[in-house]
Amino acid sequence: MAISNPIISIVTPTFNRSNEIDYLIESINKQKLDHEYFEMIISDDGSTDDTHEKIKKWIKLVGFKLEYISQNNLGPGSARNHGVENSTGELIVFIDSDCEADENWLRIIYDSYMEKKFDAFGGPDHSKDDFLPIQRAIDFSMTSFLTTGGMRGHNKKMLAKFYPRSHNMGVKKTLFEKVGGFGSLRHGQDIELSHRIHNSGAKVELLIDAVVYHRRRTTLLKFFRQVFNWGVARINLGKTDIAMLEPIHFAPSVVTFLSLLTIIGLVIYPNIFYPLIIFGLAALFLISVIGGLKTRSPVVLLLLLIIIPLQVIGYGIGFLMAFIKRFVFKHGEFTGFQKKYY
Repeated sequence: MAISNPIISIVTPTFNRSNEIDYLIESINKQKLDHEYFEMIISDDGSTDDTHEKIKKWIKLVGFKLEYISQNNLGPGSARNHGVENSTGELIVFIDSDCEADENWLRIIYDSYMEKKFDAFGGPDHSKDDFLPIQRAIDFSMTSFLTTGGMRGHNKKMLAKFYPRSHNMGVKKTLFEKVGGFGSLRHGQDIELSHRIHNSGAKVELLIDAVVYHRRRTTLLKFFRQVFNWGVARINLGKTDIAMLEPIHFAPSVVTFLSLLTIIGLVIYPNIFYPLIIFGLAALFLISVIGGLKTRSPVVLLLLLIIIPLQVIGYGIGFLMAFIKRFVFKHGEFTGFQKKYY
């Protein structure tokens, strides 16, 4: 029997992602949940490519309700809010335009929602074997418990408080409206929203099996800009509410600072600092080998030797610069790199 309104509304912001959005829509069309239980809203943030034309073609092909809306370029948070305003479901589910959903993604979300009656949830992101080696290497660097996976919802044993993130999260529409939706932060607005959701007393679940596949950055420079902005964002979040700045978030900056001191010390006191350099390189090599074995790719192994330090140093530099600007010199919000955000 058909239902009057879908239970789930999927909201996806996009900006000039025409080359990737086909993968996302195709994955939603293959979901193992009856199509009458969900709808999808693509909220375009002012794309200048052929995104609209692609969506119009997909609307005629898919078996679920697919809607396209657009606005001027105001940022991903605003685009998500716009999508929610045009939704009809009681549970809003967010997925980014550079992601694909596992075929069981919506079924797991729906079944868990009906059983556990949660108010909000978050899930993990992984890579697929057909992704580029650099995307798979970045995925391992970001999701492994040996790196930052213990903070991002990829393991039930969390090193920090779990904040659902916008590439794979959901919230009841009534709660979303109650807490005010996504805020004005350029970066980190999903964590800030999750913080308000937690503070509301809502029941938040980690759905470890509700997986999306995230097409990561395709160049080292783009990845550096991304992690630099995350370091900056963490300080901006801490200035919003110090509870969002935990001791574990200082780790990349501490490692970056100690690495610099060790390199300087190697020149002055080589006998003391040489063993530290060897230990650090051995640890990096070991983690990279584990990543190479897990992905069954020697190319990924070699890339991890660069990407892991780049992630730590990029985040650490962004964090330190923002910390000095905001906590030492009391400046306003620092946004980092602003171009090519999506």
